Amino acid sequence: MINRVLIRIKAIQILYSYLLVEKKFSFESMPSLPTKEKRFAYALYLDMLVLMYRVARSIQRRGGDEPLADTRFIKRLANDEQLKPLLAKYRTMHFPFEGAVDRIAEALKNSAYYKNWLKKSESGELGAEEGLWKDIFNIFVIPDKGVNEAISQRENFTLKGVERMKELMETTFTGFLASQDDGTDAAKAFAKSIDMARELYFLLLLLPVELTDLRERQLEENRNKYLTTEEDLNPNLKFVENSLVEEIRRNETISSFVEKNKLSWMQTDPFMMESLLKAIMESEIYADYMEDPVSSPAKDMEFWKNVFKKVILENQDFLEYLEDKSVFWNDDLEIMSTFALKTMRRLSEGDRNAVLDKFKDEEDARFGYDLIRYVLKNKDEYRGYIDEALVEHRWDRDRLAFMDVLVIETALAEILNFPKIPLSVSVNEYIEIAKSYSSAKSGGFVNGLLGSVLKNLKESGKLLK
Repeated sequence: MINRVLIRIKAIQILYSYLLVEKKFSFESMPSLPTKEKRFAYALYLDMLVLMYRVARSIQRRGGDEPLADTRFIKRLANDEQLKPLLAKYRTMHFPFEGAVDRIAEALKNSAYYKNWLKKSESGELGAEEGLWKDIFNIFVIPDKGVNEAISQRENFTLKGVERMKELMETTFTGFLASQDDGTDAAKAFAKSIDMARELYFLLLLLPVELTDLRERQLEENRNKYLTTEEDLNPNLKFVENSLVEEIRRNETISSFVEKNKLSWMQTDPFMMESLLKAIMESEIYADYMEDPVSSPAKDMEFWKNVFKKVILENQDFLEYLEDKSVFWNDDLEIMSTFALKTMRRLSEGDRNAVLDKFKDEEDARFGYDLIRYVLKNKDEYRGYIDEALVEHRWDRDRLAFMDVLVIETALAEILNFPKIPLSVSVNEYIEIAKSYSSAKSGGFVNGLLGSVLKNLKESGKLLK
């Protein structure tokens, strides 16, 4: 039911909200008015970062793979403007903690902690890096006797200076976690959005049932009025006896989901339901249906299909209700109503397994999470590809809309990491998303810029599709 078109849209929505408020991370700077002790602590702090970088680079797997060096913390460290000169300096000069690098790397590599992290990382688990380097520092680096001995022999050594260094490290780790680099929150928001889309699907299936129940109550009230008319006593029951509604009512999968999740339109907004029923009963669709002397499952289905398309999905009270309930539902409505109508048609044809599964298969179930993970992990690299293309075409980097950048980065994440998806499918899907979610000219702009990026990637051998 949740297809890849919707998954791509939701990934873009979540990433936009997530990255727009992303807290920027930076390593600590030299404190103002530094004392001798503060200079000692800060120099030691920088050397601890270099030590962790070297430990990360020392742990390799077969084929030269460096899993710890590929983490975002180490990548940030390696590209930090104040740390890059220090890393370069220690490539040609003696590093004070050189003797500890291999020892710490060996202990870490053989530890259950590292093996457990590696398992999480290889499974693509978002949040796998959360707390990783803080733990490595506290469990493997600081307790190392050789490290402590080397610290004690440094010029201007004081225990208070060492404690100040640890405070700088703690601030760094806290800042890194607060920068949301691990993507855990994005994964949770994506999962919630998917669940809400599925809830909307079942609510749309429930809507004809509750509208029918509401009309039945109205008819019963009319029969019990003090002064009744012939129409009150003998109403046309065609609407309340609609065969499709009875099929929905009897479906165990629908009733089970509704009961488990306590879904109800009437309990949450009875006034909207009354307004919606009134709009249906005042429509030509309703009049033609009620006047037709012939009843059949096909005609009952056709009635509700027309009601959904021409009345419900155009009713402002209904659309405002959806927007109030979920920021995503108005975007989900078109796709979910298509799936709901497909399910109704199957029910009207007697299909007892008409309710659609949440995902087509396990691959689709993982697609959104993996897409988000690849964007968050490689967005700096993808932005580099975009900037390279901008320079070639002399386009202004600062005038590039954030949404356009995000659409292209997500397109690149899909194109470079999902080889089974045809290139043309990915390109066309993201151009359509740009048209819908960015500016009026974004479709053509994204098409041109993405095309330039892909051309460069093919020429460099990074894209083989």
